[in-house]
Amino acid sequence: MEILLIHSVYGVRPALEQAAGRLREAGHEVHVPDLFEGLSPADMEEGLALRDEIGTDELLKRAVRAAAPYSDKGLVYAGFSLGGAIAQNLALADEKARGLVLFSGTSDLPDDASAEDLPVQLHVTENDPFEPHDWLNAWYLRMQRAGADVEVYRYPGAGHLYTDPELPDYDAEAAEATWRTVQGFLDSL
Repeated sequence: MEILLIHSVYGVRPALEQAAGRLREAGHEVHVPDLFEGLSPADMEEGLALRDEIGTDELLKRAVRAAAPYSDKGLVYAGFSLGGAIAQNLALADEKARGLVLFSGTSDLPDDASAEDLPVQLHVTENDPFEPHDWLNAWYLRMQRAGADVEVYRYPGAGHLYTDPELPDYDAEAAEATWRTVQGFLDSL
């Protein structure tokens, strides 16, 4: 499977490379674009400020350019937090998308969104401050209405970026459960 894996507001960092390596070891071809062009924010506040400075439209343009050489083959789009929101937008705009894997990040959907039979997995924690329950319930219903085949996995007790061993949010048990589930999902595509 060919995967475009998009970073969080922390940029390309060792945890992202480890995630890509894990997917590669499972036999997937993984592309990791650097939408921050070499900048690696030290913390969430700095990352959010950089996101705002670059702007979401520019980040989407950079992501589209990164996906373009591979999209004809049918990509699985995946991303962490901000990267999940960007991955979602790319997948919904790409009629050849093979799947979508979101780690702690979603994006709003336009009313006319179409994701007919797109396999989607969302992995999120129960108390994620960036993905509150009401938002996720509405997101789920809108994705279903758009035609996506959506699975949502919620992990108790973990923090926002719970798969990143370098951050305080890390939860080893939830991270391992997530990676097992993602691998099964990718194997089914």
